[in-house]
Amino acid sequence: MARQPDDKAAAKFSSEDSALIRELATLLDETSLTEIEIERAGLRLRVARNVSVTAAVPTSVIAAPVAAVAAATAAAAPADLSKHPGAVTSPMVGTAYWAPEPGAKPFIEVGSKVSVGQTLLIIEAMKTMNQIPSPRAGTVTQILVEDSQPVEFGEPLVIIE
Repeated sequence: MARQPDDKAAAKFSSEDSALIRELATLLDETSLTEIEIERAGLRLRVARNVSVTAAVPTSVIAAPVAAVAAATAAAAPADLSKHPGAVTSPMVGTAYWAPEPGAKPFIEVGSKVSVGQTLLIIEAMKTMNQIPSPRAGTVTQILVEDSQPVEFGEPLVIIE
């Protein structure tokens, strides 16, 4: 069984022990760890910090502002673009890319004229590059995803009018 120091022994730290505690506390800050425990020469030392400050706040206090912000965002947000008649939605979950390779010219830009079957962008899913073809001819009026952005199934990618 590990030797546990009594209260008097715990209160007496050498300057070397104090330096070790400061060093471990600095290490916690640098690495974003929440706890470090070491044992050396019969001395067992645990340095921890409490990071869950928000857990002490009642949920009713948090819920009201979040609900107000969500309502304001919903009111300010434009209509659901996935229901737009010219929306091209993602057929899969993956990462959307605008060009065939980094640094290459994008497949489309806002204002580009596209034809049926023309590649709009690529979605990488499970290490496979999937070309997303245009379902209709028209003009690209909006590109709704950023290059290298993760996308979900059914998420609107492009608006073609």
